[in-house]
Amino acid sequence: MRRFTTVLTILLGIFPLTFGTRFLFDGTGAATGFGITAAAGGFFPVKGIRDIALGLVILALFALGQRRSTGIIMAVIAIVPITDAIIVTTHGGSLAYALMVHALTAAIMLLDATLLLRERPRTPQTPDTRTVTAAPSL
Repeated sequence: MRRFTTVLTILLGIFPLTFGTRFLFDGTGAATGFGITAAAGGFFPVKGIRDIALGLVILALFALGQRRSTGIIMAVIAIVPITDAIIVTTHGGSLAYALMVHALTAAIMLLDATLLLRERPRTPQTPDTRTVTAAPSL
């Protein structure tokens, strides 16, 4: 299960980097993929940088071996796709799309956060500590 959680966490850190980069370089296309019409051009760089920063926070904590901290941050950051779903539905996007993309992302993030927070710390590997008794001297 630890390997699954590791892969999921890395993917959840990388995906916002790709979304954010797309918003920086192709805002109109990214807005369509987000689930809304491209109305406000100034929105694109803001959304792009936000997504990149969130992805980097997840990856940085995880790379530093802070699995528990990553889980806490992942749970907190899950508010972003939840509000994204609300934004999509209140700005002309479909409810089905908001649920399929943004609410599902939030659910996966919360699952990953739960898995990270439930992990037991790894016990350090200790060398074989069998005692060797010396032969009695004669």
